Amino acid sequence: MRIRSSLQLPYILKKINVFFERAGFEAYLVGGAVRDMLMNKDVSDFDIATNAKPNQVMSIFKKVIPTGIEHGTVTVIFQGEHIEVTTFRTEKDYSDGRHPDNIEYAATIEEDLSRRDFTMNAIAANLRNGSIVDPFDGRHDIKIKLIRCVGNPLERFNEDGLRPIRALRFASVLGFDIESKTLEAIPASLKITEKIAVERFHDELLKMLKSPVPSVGLRLMEQTGIMKIFLPELCECRGVMQKGFHNFDVLDHLYYSCDGTDNNNINVRLAALFHDVGKPSVSALGNDGVYTFYQHEAVSAAMTQKILERLHFSRQTITYVCHLIKNHMFFYEPHWTDAAVRRFLVRIKYSEYENVLEDLFELRRGDLFGMNRIVPPSNQLLEFQKRIESVLENDNALSLKDLDINGRDLMKIGIPSGKNIGIVLNELFETVLDDPSMNIKEKLLEVAENFYETRLKN
Repeated sequence: MRIRSSLQLPYILKKINVFFERAGFEAYLVGGAVRDMLMNKDVSDFDIATNAKPNQVMSIFKKVIPTGIEHGTVTVIFQGEHIEVTTFRTEKDYSDGRHPDNIEYAATIEEDLSRRDFTMNAIAANLRNGSIVDPFDGRHDIKIKLIRCVGNPLERFNEDGLRPIRALRFASVLGFDIESKTLEAIPASLKITEKIAVERFHDELLKMLKSPVPSVGLRLMEQTGIMKIFLPELCECRGVMQKGFHNFDVLDHLYYSCDGTDNNNINVRLAALFHDVGKPSVSALGNDGVYTFYQHEAVSAAMTQKILERLHFSRQTITYVCHLIKNHMFFYEPHWTDAAVRRFLVRIKYSEYENVLEDLFELRRGDLFGMNRIVPPSNQLLEFQKRIESVLENDNALSLKDLDINGRDLMKIGIPSGKNIGIVLNELFETVLDDPSMNIKEKLLEVAENFYETRLKN
């Protein structure tokens, strides 16, 4: 990668700079946008640093939101874009491990850059001509793919407990190494990291899981002690060995299962990370020397529910991810009847969750990849998929609401309201799963009446 001395900035930034210069102020593009532009990545979010005070920025532009004015930050709405503008500042003392106790406005962009976390993020581009300001040689670190703290790593991490987690996330997302002194400072700053709000860890975990190779960040999280703070259940999986087709212990298997799934599907990646988290608690060594993990999918789902609740995931996400985990141990055999295929679709709630079939198949591919880090052959999954498609071509009832009959119809033929209605409807549903041609009201009424008279009435 060539080290550039300037950037070609988007027109909107040149336009906004006209307003700053007209008022007698400097303005710079800063932060991740500069880093990403130097790496030739697309950028859509822009942060600006300026020597204009917040009240001066508010007088320059018509539409300004005082989002963090106490910290020198406002949001300028310019040509429909929301652009965060912060006054040059220095920060001192972080007693809560997150917010500076004292903020002072700085005179230069160089002073402002000195308070930032990593050298690759401590680069600015002058909005007037795109010229680069790089006092900490961040461009060189980007070139050699290195994450290095600005100044003393322990000081930077003690200022904000999220910074160590950000370092791990950047390692996953960017594919960079972490400089040795920066990495060594992470375990030494854990008492600050453990103070951060769980929502901040939640956000970083999601970004890590969306990276191309999340196992990089996850393994670093384990090695630095951060995992023990926020995901201790995963730490228990280290050293839990598996036999058969598995080449790795449970924790490495979970890491690589994440790698083997689509990074755009966060629900599947969450399921991949936790799908075997219950194995340590159900592990048993048989007389044949082979470990078994009976019911681990149910235990893993229950544990995952508690983990995701603790990390403040939405109820919808928790329910769905746990559903995937609970159903990840499916095994298709070619001799399955069409009725067996339909029952599988009912069990995975195919009619309730739009993408559940695709997501379970993706989770299975990740699970198989996690056994030995080899892309698995997909013949059996493809065969199962074709079989399901063939079954779905027909008119199937895959939930009670698909029946051509309801509780009111049953009451009209003399079946009393109450639990008997539910029992009869479930019997009719089983009948239709076996033979979809039975899903005709008249036929179902006949079956219902006979079932009630012979099995329930007395």
